[in-house]
Parts: sequence; C-alpha cells; structure tokens
Amino acid sequence: MNKKKIVNDPVYGFINIPSAFVFDLISHPYFQRLRYIKQLGMTHLVYPGALHTRFHHALGAMHLMSLAIEVLKNKGHQISEEEEEAATIAILLHDIGHGPFSHALEYTIARGIKHEDISSLMMDKLNEEFGGRLTKAINMFKGHYPRKFFYQLISGQVDLDRMDYLNRDSFFTGVSEGVISFDRIIKMFNVVDDQLVVEEKGIYSVEKFLIARRLMYWQVYLHKTVIAAELLLVKILERAKELSTSGTTLFATPALQHFLKHDITELNFFESEYHLQQFSKLDDQDIYASVKVWADSDDPILAKLCKMLNSRKLYKVEISNDAPDLQRFERLAFQTGVALGVDDDDLSYFVFTDTIKNRAYNAASSNINILMKNNTLSDIAKASDLSNLESLDKTVEKHILCYVRDI
Repeated sequence: MNKKKIVNDPVYGFINIPSAFVFDLISHPYFQRLRYIKQLGMTHLVYPGALHTRFHHALGAMHLMSLAIEVLKNKGHQISEEEEEAATIAILLHDIGHGPFSHALEYTIARGIKHEDISSLMMDKLNEEFGGRLTKAINMFKGHYPRKFFYQLISGQVDLDRMDYLNRDSFFTGVSEGVISFDRIIKMFNVVDDQLVVEEKGIYSVEKFLIARRLMYWQVYLHKTVIAAELLLVKILERAKELSTSGTTLFATPALQHFLKHDITELNFFESEYHLQQFSKLDDQDIYASVKVWADSDDPILAKLCKMLNSRKLYKVEISNDAPDLQRFERLAFQTGVALGVDDDDLSYFVFTDTIKNRAYNAASSNINILMKNNTLSDIAKASDLSNLESLDKTVEKHILCYVRDI
C-alpha cells in the first residue's frame, strides 16, 4: 500500500505525509479520534466557521515542522533523518491527549487531569505498540532530548503549535487580527548553542505574532459569549457528575458514563489503563448527544441548563478589571432563586463569579531570542522598538460575573 499521501489543507494547500510510519500513526484510533473534537470548543456559537478540528491543527503543525527543519538544514545545521522524523512525530502527537471540550472536562469529570499528561501517556502506549520507534520523539516532546531547539519548536514562545493555531483559528473564524507571517518567521529561524533563535530581520514578524496572540485571546478564545457557552457546559457536566455520583442513572455513552460514575482525578487516572481506554473513546459526539437527552431530564436544574445550551440562551457575562460588587451579586442571586425556584445550595449553577487570564509572552518560561546582526542575542522585549511589547510579558487578569438573562 502506498502510504506517501498528500492532504489538501485549506490553510497551507498540499501537505505531504512524509513516511509510512507517520501515516500509520495518523491512521491509529488515538489520532483519528481528533477528527471528532473541535479545535475551538464552543467558539462556533460566536464565529460560525470555527468548526475545524484538532485533526486539522495537528496536520498543520506537522507541516510547519517540515518547513522549519528544511530551513535549519539549509542554514548548515546537521539534522539526521531520525531526528527529523522524531520532531515530526512529536509535533503531530502534541495534542493527542485532548478530550472533547478539553478545558470543561478538566474542570469537571476528569478533574485536574492535564491534556499534556494524557498526550504523554498516549505516546508511551503508542511507543509500546510500535516497538519503541517513538522513543526519540517522546524525549523531544518532554524536553529531555539534548538538542533543546527541537523542544522549543514543539513547545516554546514562538513554537509551531501556536503558529498553526493562530493562523488556522483566524482563517476559520474570519478574525483577521490573528493572521501572522508564519512563513517569514520560519525562514528567519536559526540555532545558536542548540537554542532556537530568530534572526533580526524577522523581528517585526515576531512582534506581530505576539500582538496577534494577545488580540486572538481577547477577541476569540476569551470572547465573553464563548466564555458563557463554555462555563454553561462546565455547569452541565458538574450537575451530571453530582447526580451520577449520588446514584441517579443518566443517559450517556459507555465512555462518558465511566467518567460520570467514577471519581477520576489526576491521582488515580494514571493508575489504571482502563481509564485511558475509556478516555480514548470520548469525543464531541458523546457530549452533544448527552446534552440533547438531558434537556428532558427529571432533574429540573440539569434540564434547564441543557435547554439553555441547546437553544443558545447563554449566561449573561460581565467582564471587569475589579471583582464584582458583592451586594449586586447577592441581589442577583436572590432574584434568580425566586424566579427559578432554586434553593441556595443550587444557586451557583445560575449565578457565579470567576476570573480569566491572558499572557501573550512569558519570558520567565522561555525567551524569544533575537540574533542581532553583530551575532549577539537579545530578548525580543529588549530588541523591539515597540514600547508596549514588555507589557505583553505581564499576566492580565479580569473578573467575570455570570448570571441567567432576563431575571
């Protein structure tokens, strides 16, 4: 069978699957599951085109890795075929551990279990299945490989993961502020002392990349209506979990039922292979089917929440720099309780506060080093002549107040 396939991608055009082994990994059920998990969760309720999947994103990131390695090889850096394949596999599988509506799951039925850790576990399982052929890729993914620039290409401040999702998400949402000069940045990549750097000629493209990331967070990922939908799903799963653990049997697919019935946390998830087997069967369809059925639940709170989501009657969300006024919050809670006939213990499903954070650049985590014309290295925040770039290295925290509309 010919496994050197070409994929027609709407963002980049034709993407080559570089080897038979990579084709076999893409064909594996772990990876095929990503076809049925949307990249942007509930964002399609605001931007109707945002229906692309994590499968799309993974292939796109793999394509950018091939471009980056070609650039570095052309600049005289020795990269073996084994290293090239390992880097390709590491970026291809970097998101394989995502669940449906990943962040909602991490808050509720798979509490505290990070998708990065599940990705790592799935890669270990694939390594067993394929006779150790992923060992080098796993070392790169975890940052254990001695040539650190590979890890920076996979997970750094200007990595190929971010580069693809900004490009792809802006394409499918139609939000032009997210468009970045990915090809220009990649062409300016270089390596100094095994660290990834960007040549000085690419500094303006990196500035635009950082600003685009900040704008995409406020305009897309942290859009208040997106937040309203995601928090509504969190509350739905919280209620379903509460009912299931107290003995109520709810409709759910076997995989979702497993997580509703059992208290699965970061501490015990990795102790049983059965948890991973069930997780690897979860996708968006498990959640959507359940929400549709739960809208007719005998539990009035679960039914109300599901009807709100199905009809897109989402929470009203107010975002502010300061914590919401306590007296107003208590007044809203009282009015909601009276209007919906909900007691104090269950009011938090309909009126609550939370916080959101945005940080476009984290120099403490890893720098974006600019290779100046005199061959010295300078951090992007210092090398840039944009006075506001250093402000992107600060975490912006905002407070949100959520409540049911028309109360």
